[in-house]
Amino acid sequence: MEENSGLSSMKFFSDQHLSYADILRPHEARARIEVSVLNLLRILNSPDPAISDLSLINRKRSNSCINQGILTDVSYIFLSTSFTKSSLTNAKTAKAFVRVWKVMEICFQILLQEKRVTQRELFYKLLCDSPEYFSSQIEVNRSVQDVVALLRCSRYSLGIMASSRGLVAGRLFLQEPDKEAVDCSECGSSGFAISGDINLLDNTIMRSDARYIIVVEKHAIFHRLVEDRVFNHIPCVFITAKGYPDIATRFFLHRMSTTFPDLPILALVDWNPAGLAILCTFKFGSVGMGLEAYRYACNVKWIGLRGDDLNLIPQESLVPLKPKDSQIAKSLLSSKILQGNYRDELSLMVETGKRAEIEALYCHGYDYLGKYIATKIVQGKYI
Repeated sequence: MEENSGLSSMKFFSDQHLSYADILRPHEARARIEVSVLNLLRILNSPDPAISDLSLINRKRSNSCINQGILTDVSYIFLSTSFTKSSLTNAKTAKAFVRVWKVMEICFQILLQEKRVTQRELFYKLLCDSPEYFSSQIEVNRSVQDVVALLRCSRYSLGIMASSRGLVAGRLFLQEPDKEAVDCSECGSSGFAISGDINLLDNTIMRSDARYIIVVEKHAIFHRLVEDRVFNHIPCVFITAKGYPDIATRFFLHRMSTTFPDLPILALVDWNPAGLAILCTFKFGSVGMGLEAYRYACNVKWIGLRGDDLNLIPQESLVPLKPKDSQIAKSLLSSKILQGNYRDELSLMVETGKRAEIEALYCHGYDYLGKYIATKIVQGKYI
């Protein structure tokens, strides 16, 4: 590097103006860590050390944009090349600066040992080794995102495995390497647990005669639909992440979308800002993972609940928006990700000050959900 070390802001890989994270093999990820450490040592050993800033891609919503597909229906969040700085000489960011190197050190050890750990396991290891720097899981999560932003490689490339809450059920056969095939229609109402191992998911053979993939926000609704074997009447596969989607469930859905590109992906979520935010995470990815969002984005359509379903729900089932709902709504409305009809739905929630849960449809009977979904599909009422 020809840059004057006295003026260096420790950019490392930040002069790459492509804001995405690569998938690397272990030795390639270790090499990026080694280059970063060597750059740090070079700066420390210079006649006039200038270790002031660590430049990282800005992961705030203001630095995010939507890449609208031209040859594809899939759009996704991406981060532009605006940077934020973590400074060792700034009391507010000095600890964050050190945390990056602590996490990088552990990742290097994990890669050498050819192991994989979850972020929860990583937290307890760091809590044990460096309690003065890590006191909460969120500090570890942010530091991992900082390392991804610094090295421009995926967290999976760093040996960090996703913790999965996801379940799948319905007309799908899964065969993991060297294992018997699993019929997801015969796994009971609990469904089949989606693995957190991204590499395993990538190498799983998938076979299906389904005509739809239906993403369900809530575990309880998923349980009801699977217990009623709705997939026998509507040839479909049901997937749930039990709320906000984890990486593994998003990767699994994306893998299904590429394996079965002709299957529409429909989302059943509550009619509230949180439900819409969950749908958008599946559809576009998240700002926090903007460097990797394109790997998980899918062309998800919103089947319900929506504003035109409110006539199916008793007025008593409409409840006031919670303060958290209002915060989510404000964040979504200020973002660039909402398409016009989604924005209209969210504006209606805000104007009425009301929210509705999927369970409100049970006023028509516990078996009504399957009929509701079938009617929506037949009428093509999804956006």
